[in-house]
Amino acid sequence: MLQRTSWPCKLRELHNHHMDSTVWNDFRFRDDDIVIGTYAKSGTTWTQQIVSQLIFGGAEGIDVPALSPWVDMRIMPRAEMLAALEAQPHRRFMKTHLPVDALVFSRQAKYVYIVRDGRDVAWSLHNHLFYGTDEFYRLINDTPGRVGPALDRPPADIRRFFLEWLEQDGYPLWSFWENIRTWWDIRHLPNVMLLHFADLKADPQGKIRELAAFLDIAVADDAWPRILEHCSFDYMKRNADKAAPLGGLLWEGGTGRFINKGTNGRWRDMLTEQDNCRYRQLAIEQLGPDCARWLESGGCA
Repeated sequence: MLQRTSWPCKLRELHNHHMDSTVWNDFRFRDDDIVIGTYAKSGTTWTQQIVSQLIFGGAEGIDVPALSPWVDMRIMPRAEMLAALEAQPHRRFMKTHLPVDALVFSRQAKYVYIVRDGRDVAWSLHNHLFYGTDEFYRLINDTPGRVGPALDRPPADIRRFFLEWLEQDGYPLWSFWENIRTWWDIRHLPNVMLLHFADLKADPQGKIRELAAFLDIAVADDAWPRILEHCSFDYMKRNADKAAPLGGLLWEGGTGRFINKGTNGRWRDMLTEQDNCRYRQLAIEQLGPDCARWLESGGCA
């Protein structure tokens, strides 16, 4: 007897200082759309760069933020953003930071979800928020329609920031564990691919080829050297004006601050063994042992 696939359904709306999930209710999918999902600071921009290079065959100068918007970011002018996506003649790719149950899920679109160890996420997030300009905070907090408390600049003490983020489940953003858990639960679906930041760093060529196969993108042999070069951290750092949203203007230091280090493990000399034990305990409690192990180490999901 054939088993029927259980497809996700939208169960709720999610609103906060950054996001408004209702935009997906008005979005018109195409069958070949690509949706890149992450919690945040988990490799979103890198994955968008990779997908853009696969779609455009290693072309130079792809303005990724212009082509691939964060659809559920609430400060985006909705009508203009949706119209711009509707007008795109090429295969579309866009990003979301929503958990699955706050999305309108297409059975035909392809979904790529990338994760990163939560400690690395928190270190990257601290850099992102600590160096946000006054204009960044004005846009996030003062654009009409915000639901919930305002976003505050984090403390300079990064360990303190991490412990608040951990004990308050993603504070001052949204739930970290819930986001990962909802995507882990649909990893079996034929149009969903889970990636780990550490695996992508360890074997970029292998993982990018796997991604191309999943997306059904045939890449010419002579395009691969360009694609791999354009997906390297050094290339993205040099060309960050085509990778960072708004050219990086909302962060002190500009594009160099948004495309910061791209490294893992910066927390190792700053967190205590007790801190790490607490992180692992919560990961197992919230995700289960298999997902928690994958989140920390990568490998097969």
